Parts: sequence; structure tokens; C-alpha cells
Amino acid sequence: QVQVVESGGGLVQPGGSLRLSCAASGFTFSFYTMSWYRQASGKERELVASITSAGTSTNIADSVKGRFTISRDNTKNTVYLQMNSLKPEDTARYYCNAQHRLWPIDYNYWGQGTQVTVSS
Repeated sequence: QVQVVESGGGLVQPGGSLRLSCAASGFTFSFYTMSWYRQASGKERELVASITSAGTSTNIADSVKGRFTISRDNTKNTVYLQMNSLKPEDTARYYCNAQHRLWPIDYNYWGQGTQVTVSS
């Protein structure tokens, strides 16, 4: 049974930090590109950061570049999102995504999300 479970969200003051974790099971984690998306109230879901299966390459959205870092530990089947210098506009529900293409099938798994609220 596939499970993707995010944790680490919460309420933080502007300028603060949080580290989100995403624990995966039920599939071969090391084959999958892992990503973090977020969706603010009334807005579309957007890609925040992604990391390749071996962790050798990352992609960070311009809106969070220099503040957020994505990493993974394939021995723990976990991906992380370190968020520093948080701003109120970072408030959103953050979702973890696992993606792997094994032609002709595109495997895509999502977690339920974890809420991040940045407010004083």
C-alpha cells in the first residue's frame, strides 16, 4: 500500500524556519523524483522544489530560491524541505509528490499535505 505522509507544518513568525518531512512507503522510493508543491487559499497548486531520484539535482522555484532547500535520504525513504526566512506569502498547504515514469505508465503519488502558516 502506497503511503506519502507529510509532517512538520505549523504556525511560525515571519523570518522563522520550519523543516517539513515526507515519509514514503509502498514503492521503490529511490526510483522516484520527489517534489514539494504548495497551494494557498484561493490559488492554484504550484511547484516549490524538486529533487531527482539520486538526489544529484534539485530545482527550486524562484519565489523561494535562497530560502528553501530540498534534500532526501534514500535510506529512510524521506524527503525534506528546509524553509528559512519565512514570509507571510509562504502560507499554504504543502504537499509532497512522488513521480516516476516507467513507460507507458506515469506513476504519481500525493500526500494529504501539511499546513504552514506564517504570521505574527
